[in-house]
Amino acid sequence: MVTICADEISKIIRERIEQYNTEVKIVNTGTVLQVGDGIARIYYLDEVMAGELVEFEESTVGIALNLESKNVGVILMGDAKPIDGRGEISASESRLIESPAHGIISRQSVYEPLQTGLIAIDSMIPIGRGQRELIIGDRQTSKTAVATDTILNQQGQNVVCVYVAISQKASSVAQVITSLQERGAMEYTIIVAETTNSPTTLQYLAPYTGAALAEYFMYHERQTLIIYDDPSKQAQAYRQMSLLLQRPPGREAYPGDVFYLHSRLLERAAKLSSQLGEGSMTALPIVETQSGDVLAYIPTNVISITDGVIGGNRIDCFLSWFREMSR
Repeated sequence: MVTICADEISKIIRERIEQYNTEVKIVNTGTVLQVGDGIARIYYLDEVMAGELVEFEESTVGIALNLESKNVGVILMGDAKPIDGRGEISASESRLIESPAHGIISRQSVYEPLQTGLIAIDSMIPIGRGQRELIIGDRQTSKTAVATDTILNQQGQNVVCVYVAISQKASSVAQVITSLQERGAMEYTIIVAETTNSPTTLQYLAPYTGAALAEYFMYHERQTLIIYDDPSKQAQAYRQMSLLLQRPPGREAYPGDVFYLHSRLLERAAKLSSQLGEGSMTALPIVETQSGDVLAYIPTNVISITDGVIGGNRIDCFLSWFREMSR
């Protein structure tokens, strides 16, 4: 019978610890079959899950979106750099761009108003902190003006505002930023902009990025306001990616999961319970219609998800009436 004393055991354990290799080994690798239009098809990537990051050579990163039997469809991400000309952003923390929405127990009833600054809207269609209120209408019906006025009205209210511009003209985004800067609103406002020249993958991810920023402040017991301008452009970008991935079309040639695209985004707006700090995230999505058609696929989707609707034609009436009363 062989006996081993405690000193020998500790010596063996110490040697094993010293020989332990702490380097992370990537064992799930694949071969790139095709790259084009921001889409890569990879063979033999068996263990990857939908939504996971895939790292390529030369520090390129993508997101696994299509899981097929013989290959995996990955959307490639571009360079996410600050566009305000103030240099790199130094950050000590990070968040996932997508996180599950809170359940009923984690929420509480909406009881605090969020004033837009427009008397007609605040009196007739009041918005509460933690709600989702849709702003809908045709082009040039002052939808963005209502959103920017709401941001300006939060000055001194201890509310962090996030404005997400999806596939907007760079000149239009610049006008919004200028109007906010002139009135000192950029001190409490974050702009997430993916213009028409941005890759479709970044246009698809921009709303989730803005939601993650707003959630950070909400979890730190702050009141936040996020504006999505607009989700229909995100759906178009997602449709382009789906066509490149050869996904089957659904209603009006959109993929069948477009409803889930917006529901999992807007459901993150909430008024947290007292145990979680009573922070809130109020969402104002802006949807542009064609000739007042509110029965199209994307408008009906977002209408069914949100708590209320502010119509574009009524917005023009509200603003004209307000301007007349202010004279």
